[in-house]
Amino acid sequence: MGTDPAEKWNDLGAFIREQRGSARLSLRRLSELAGISNPYLSQIERGLRRPSAEILQQIAKALRISAETLYVQAGILDPPDGTPDLARQILADPYLSEEQKQALVRIYLSFRREHDGEPGSEADPGVASGGDPAPGEPPPGATAATDGTPGAVGNGHHPGGEPHRSR
Repeated sequence: MGTDPAEKWNDLGAFIREQRGSARLSLRRLSELAGISNPYLSQIERGLRRPSAEILQQIAKALRISAETLYVQAGILDPPDGTPDLARQILADPYLSEEQKQALVRIYLSFRREHDGEPGSEADPGVASGGDPAPGEPPPGATAATDGTPGAVGNGHHPGGEPHRSR
């Protein structure tokens, strides 16, 4: 894929056209399946229009390819490099709407930019230095009490030290 923005959109359009040809779909049929106008799809294929992530998802669904594939072609996502990629996993989640996916990816990427890609640059906020719990925090491994006491911490035993038994 080219680095020039115009070339990138031409490459994306050519890729979509190639996929449409492989699927043996006419321009008109793909536009119907994707729910977009015939002229708009034609402009995308010719590199004249920059489609949104939502439009790319609709085209991908109509072509029966992953939206991720088109996102990579459009430069929205980087090609996979073997390292874990949360943005890619968010976009692949079938239980999220496209709006939810885009919002989560934007937030995630803003946090990544904030830390300049430095993994683990902040300590766990629930643990004070030295590994001791922060004031007011339960010790590691403690579970919430089941006796209904708000904010109480349980250890699997009743107050008298006896293990909890199911009735």
